[in-house]
Parts: sequence; C-alpha cells; structure tokens
Amino acid sequence: MSLLKFTSKGLYCVPGKFHIDPWRPVDLALITHGHADHARSGMKKYLCHHFTKPILHVRIGREIECQSVEYGEVLTINDVKVSFHPAGHIIGSAQIRMEYKGFVSVISGDYKIQNDGLSTPFEPVKCHEFVTESTFGLPIYNWLTIEQQEEQLKNWLLHNQANGKTSVFIGYSLGKSQRIMKALEGMGELNVHYSIAKLNEAYETAGVKLPDYTTIDLREDKKHLDGKIVLLPPALVDNPAMKKIPNMAYAICSGWMQVRGARRWRSADGGFAISDHADWNGLLEAIKATEAEKVFVTHGQTAVFSKYLNEIGIPAAEVKTEFGEDDEKTEIEG
Repeated sequence: MSLLKFTSKGLYCVPGKFHIDPWRPVDLALITHGHADHARSGMKKYLCHHFTKPILHVRIGREIECQSVEYGEVLTINDVKVSFHPAGHIIGSAQIRMEYKGFVSVISGDYKIQNDGLSTPFEPVKCHEFVTESTFGLPIYNWLTIEQQEEQLKNWLLHNQANGKTSVFIGYSLGKSQRIMKALEGMGELNVHYSIAKLNEAYETAGVKLPDYTTIDLREDKKHLDGKIVLLPPALVDNPAMKKIPNMAYAICSGWMQVRGARRWRSADGGFAISDHADWNGLLEAIKATEAEKVFVTHGQTAVFSKYLNEIGIPAAEVKTEFGEDDEKTEIEG
C-alpha cells in the first residue's frame, strides 16, 4: 500500500486529493517550508505551518489563499488525517504526516537534525513510508557542531577586523542569513541586504528575536560599510556593486563548502560548511527513527543514498523530482 503518487506536478496524496510542494499549479498545495523550490506561485490554495505563512506572503504575494496550522494540529482532508511536524530546516519548516485507514506516510521536505536555536528542532515521526531528501547524502558530508560552526565565523571575523577588512558573509536569505546574524551578535554592526531584511520580518512575526541590524542597498554609496559586517544573498556574488565594497573579504556559508574544491568557488576568501540540511549521519539517524518500511529518496544524491539504504536493509527507491534544479545549487542554499 502507498498513499503517494509521483506525478508531473509533484508529490500527490491519492486518497487526500492534494499535492505536497508541487512545482506546477494545483488546487490544494501543502507546503513543507518557504524556500522557493518548495513553495511556488500559482496554487489555488496553500496549507502550511503558521510561521511559513508570512514567508509565503513575502515571496508569493499577500493575495494568495493560505491556511496555516500549528505543529501537531490534525486536519482531515478527504478522509486523510493530516498534520505538520517540526523539520528543523528553517523557521516553520515541517514534515507532513498523512494517515489513511491506519497507513501512515510522511513527506519530510528538507530537514536537519542539528538544533540551530532559531528553528523548531526536528522531531522524528514514525510511519510506514517516508520521503527523504538527500542533498548531502554522501559520507563526506559531516557537519561540525553548531557551536564549532559559530566559532569559525567569529574567528574569521576577528582576523578581518584585525587587518582592517570588511567582512562580507554570503548566505541564503531565508534560514542561513539569520543563523549568521545570531552567531555574530555583539561582534560589530550588522548590515544586511534588503532582501534578507524582508525575510527577517517573518522571523519577527513569529516572535523570534534577531540581533539589531541595519538594512542596506548596494546601489547606494558603500563607504560607510568599510570595516563593518555585511550579509548578502548568493545572487549578488557576481554583482559589480558587491565588488565595490571597500576592503572586502567575503566568505560563503553553505554545506557545499565541506568539499575543498568548492571552497575556491568564485575565488571566495573563506568558506564555511554551515548547512540547513542534514549531513550523512543526520539523514541516516532521521530515517532509522521513522522505522519506515519503505523510503523514497528525492533531490540530491538519490542514486548513491538509496543504494546504501538498500544495502543496510532499509528498502528504498530513487525518485526524480524538480526540487534539485533551482535554489539548491544556483542559490547555494545548502
């Protein structure tokens, strides 16, 4: 038995007659989190966690029809019991649990096991079938602790400050940038690009207190940034305006920086393996905790990871999706 069908529009719950994170317009879209590769425009109606709703309003529009729920709250949609459970990926991120006639399916969306202090920590959900990501589904990906990651950022910043450098941190606007801000609180004036500031408002709406910051626009004069701390989204790395920031040293914050070759990506001055996704051990820990009888592996290292799961006695199948083709790498969202 399976509740799921993998269609041209995305993951579909057959008895519930709804889609999860669809990539083409549908009547009802259940959204695991607010990143653009999982929450797209054009849906007739959206259902998400309370904290994701303001993110959808910022990214898609305030005119959308959107219902939101709390973690653990149960709704019944066409005889399917649906609930959202913490995924630990970013604020409001959720695993979606579906139960029909005693059979339970869970779609995890994106998730991480580490508690970053901003997102509601991941909670395993027991099920019969589990859909997992595999963005970093290779043994080479093993993250340092959150404390060690934050210490790396601070040490790099202190080095730059001692040498009169302006420290520019490149991190995804939703999730990563807020973690960087938290790590650097009290280390100097935080200047964030307006695209990051826009999403900071979603955190504040959810009651999450972020450090004080100044919103900047790189189209304006940049002399006042000399020697300061600047946070920018990945899309601006090749922007001429960024290169005019005085005395700049910049670092990319992404799980992709775990691989030495990736650290030289676009000749960055620094690279820190800080990710909002589970690493190899985190993926295995999460999957084993579900006790699922069947695992579907999506976006990322699907072939390698599903093969390994089968080898250790966890029945798994590789599923092709469109998730991995946009924000994951082009925006170095990892």
